[in-house]
Amino acid sequence: MFCLVSQHACSGGVQQFYRHDSIEIGLPMRFSVFLPPETGKQLTPVLFYLSGLTCTEETFPSKAGAQRLAAAHGFALVAADTSPRGAELPGEADDWDFGIGASFYVDATQQPWNRHYRMYSYIADELVPAVQREFGLDPERTGIFGHSMGGHGALVLALRNPLVFRSVSAFAPIAAPTQCAWGQKAFSAYLGDDRVAWQQYDATALVLAGGHKFREGILIDQGLDDPFLVDQLHPYKFAQACEKVGQSLRLRRHAGYDHGYYFVSTFMNDHFEHHARALNTSQLSPRKRT
Repeated sequence: MFCLVSQHACSGGVQQFYRHDSIEIGLPMRFSVFLPPETGKQLTPVLFYLSGLTCTEETFPSKAGAQRLAAAHGFALVAADTSPRGAELPGEADDWDFGIGASFYVDATQQPWNRHYRMYSYIADELVPAVQREFGLDPERTGIFGHSMGGHGALVLALRNPLVFRSVSAFAPIAAPTQCAWGQKAFSAYLGDDRVAWQQYDATALVLAGGHKFREGILIDQGLDDPFLVDQLHPYKFAQACEKVGQSLRLRRHAGYDHGYYFVSTFMNDHFEHHARALNTSQLSPRKRT
């Protein structure tokens, strides 16, 4: 099912890159997997990571410095690509914030995007269960996190699939995409003019709609020197929504930090600690592979 592209020894484990033919996307897709030491003897807890605009499945493993932390916690890491590749649709490569590298993790309903731009279902229904089976990853100890557009995707996927993703965090997420230019541009093209349909991909709207609450809370880190903070990200609107419905949230603000991976890598350890607590990895007895 998966074709190994390359692998590299890393932090006592192995960093691998794969491609496969996606049913949901209808095109070949790529993803990365880091497997910590001792993988294979028992089901391994896993964190899925979603990257931001213009990134690929290689961005997170090459820039975030997360493998040593994953090895220390015994986590596997899976990083998806950010969009279909090779669809060759008109205009998909014209702008950096739309099309290739900018799927916004939605299932497009508008032509011509609806044929291949189905990243929500690709992550939730195809990639997650497939890699769990293939690599012996624990479906009961699965979390998700991401950065920027990927932070938006992580929040949405977790809020809509709380039995799949038991923990969630984000770095500088696009937290209210229906209220910013990036989200409005993407949603108009992918989803059409019905703004009610947009709400299912807006983390702030999903929180306000009620439903599952993450007992261990949600963690968001935000740099205060982020050039996109005021116009595009809106973490404070998300925080207000969480407060209104009683969802525990730690929104941490960091002076001097911008939007890039220097910021992300600085606070990566705190996100591993958050997921370790939420997934209760220190108290659960590891389950053996079957």
